[in-house]
Amino acid sequence: MIKFDVEDREGNVQSIEVPGDISLSLMEVLKASEYNILATCGGMALCATCHVEVEKGIEHLGDPNEAEMDMLDTLPDASFNSRLACQIRIGEHLDGAYFRLMAEEE
Repeated sequence: MIKFDVEDREGNVQSIEVPGDISLSLMEVLKASEYNILATCGGMALCATCHVEVEKGIEHLGDPNEAEMDMLDTLPDASFNSRLACQIRIGEHLDGAYFRLMAEEE
């Protein structure tokens, strides 16, 4: 099992556990965990409505692809730790990570 923490927009932190072999993105897991994420583009890195800050574990993620970087560049509140949850695949590398939701709610 992979376990990571998610901080919502109100500062509440919840631990999420998912199977290591699940073939989903972080965005899909967050939506399934009932977080209020728009995900308007359906995971294509075209809308940034799944913007998260990676507070712990960013060193285990690969570099963002060009489409993700282009979208992050449009966000006024993007930081060095900003990523799009739709572009983060679930895997063992996320064990112990900590994410903060940044995108607007529905």
